[in-house]
Formats: sequence, C-alpha cells, structure tokens
Amino acid sequence: MKVKVIPVLEDNYMYLVIEERTREAVAVDVAVPKRLLEIVGREGVSLTTVLTTHHHWDHARGNAELARLLPGLVVLGADERICALTRRLAHGEELRFGAIHVRCLLTPGHTLGHMSYFLWEEECPDPPAVFSGDALSVAGCGSRLEGTAQQMYQSLVETLGTLPPETKVFCGHEHTLGNLEFAQKVEPYNDHVKAKLSWAKQRDEDDVPTVPATLGEELLYNPFLRVAEESVRKFTGKVAPADVLDVLCRERASFERAAEPLQPQARALLALQWGLLSTPRQK
Repeated sequence: MKVKVIPVLEDNYMYLVIEERTREAVAVDVAVPKRLLEIVGREGVSLTTVLTTHHHWDHARGNAELARLLPGLVVLGADERICALTRRLAHGEELRFGAIHVRCLLTPGHTLGHMSYFLWEEECPDPPAVFSGDALSVAGCGSRLEGTAQQMYQSLVETLGTLPPETKVFCGHEHTLGNLEFAQKVEPYNDHVKAKLSWAKQRDEDDVPTVPATLGEELLYNPFLRVAEESVRKFTGKVAPADVLDVLCRERASFERAAEPLQPQARALLALQWGLLSTPRQK
C-alpha cells in the first residue's frame, strides 16, 4: 500500500492510495480533480473509487467533475450531502481493494456524517493507516460543528484513539503548528509537546508536510485525545471527559481567533480563490 500525500487549496490534503500489485487506486477527499488526475497519470494507476470523509466543499467539491471525467467511478461516504455520492456507507462496514482492507468508522463531531477510513494489509510489515479527515488532525481535531461533545469524545477517544498505536494518521489539513501551539498552552510542561512543536516549526520552515503522525505519538501530545489526563482536566476545570473536550474546543476556538484574526476582505478573497464566490458579471 502506497500513499501519495497531495497538498491542495490553502492547507488541505488529498490522498491517493495505491494497491501496488493490482495498480488499483483509491482517492480520499477529492478537492482538486485536475491535480489528482495528474498524479494518477504519473503513477500509471487505475482510479476506481473515492472515499469522502465528509460533505464540506474543501473535501468533496471535486467529486462531480471527477465522476464526469471517469465514468463508472464509485464515490463513497456516510452523508447524503456528499457531492456525487453513489453509495452511503455504514459504520463498521468493510471494503476490499486488492490486498487492501478498509474499515469504515463513523466519527461524528465535526459533522454528523463524518466517516474515517482505517486501512491495512494482511501479512504485511507496513503499519496500518487511518484517513481521519477533520475528525482527528495532527495534535488537534476539527471544530465541533454538528453533534454533541459526547459524540465527539466517542469518535476521538473510543473509536480512533483505540486503533493500534502504530497506525499512521493522515488528516485533512495542515494545521499542525497551530495545534501544537495550543497544546503547549494546555500542557506547558509536556516535553512531548515541546519536542513535536520544535519539529513542526522546522517542517514549516522547509515547507514540507507534517503528515503522517502515528496514533501512539498523538496520545502523547494531542490534548483532544488526552482528556483523562490530570494536566488537561486542570486546564479546563472539568472532570467528565466530554465536558473536558467541550471546554478544549471552545478554548481552542478563542486561541485561534486571537492568534490569527482574518479580516472580512481576506475571507472574501479566499472564497474567490476557492470558487465559493463568483466575480460580478460585467454589465
């Protein structure tokens, strides 16, 4: 199993997963189909399936165009709001692409229909991988936009947090540096946070991705997976895991607003660049 990491848009990641024996390929979160097809052609593989983690435009907007260009393409996900969806998946469902097994893990919180994908090959020395979209990111997680804090806790800690520690985490965005700066605020004496932050700063200077991490690493420095730790509970002033997570999400949102306020004009410019708005027609 070969994974191609494809940076797109401002800070998104698409992925191309290649079954190296059959040369079949599966894409995860298609935002820019032209870029994806360039890599498909370069790798000489046959793209048969798209796995979409959730319906947000920066993870699914390329599905329709890709399906038009590749008749017969299968687009899978757990939310009917996903563009060009051909079949809705259920939690725990398993798929097979050659030697690659895929277990579908419903991980609500960022959205109610968010699905993460756990991939592995039997009798293979390579570690498994999870494509976690905006449910789990390196040193952080996506904003809780739908659902409850309890659902998000179950998604992060009980579903994703119990995968094998050697699992490689391929997330949907390059937010590692900011996530670790917040993690340092939560646990200022955590040496694992300090070390990972130093590493991430160097990766940022070199303009190279910080994905993948491993789940075992994440358990050492990601505060959203560490809600049972005394240091994290002390920061939030809460004890119940879902309450700890709820406060972490609110504190992280405040931290992000203070660290990098984005003016309305800048938001509009980004929206134009990403195709969310159209320029006014000439009269």
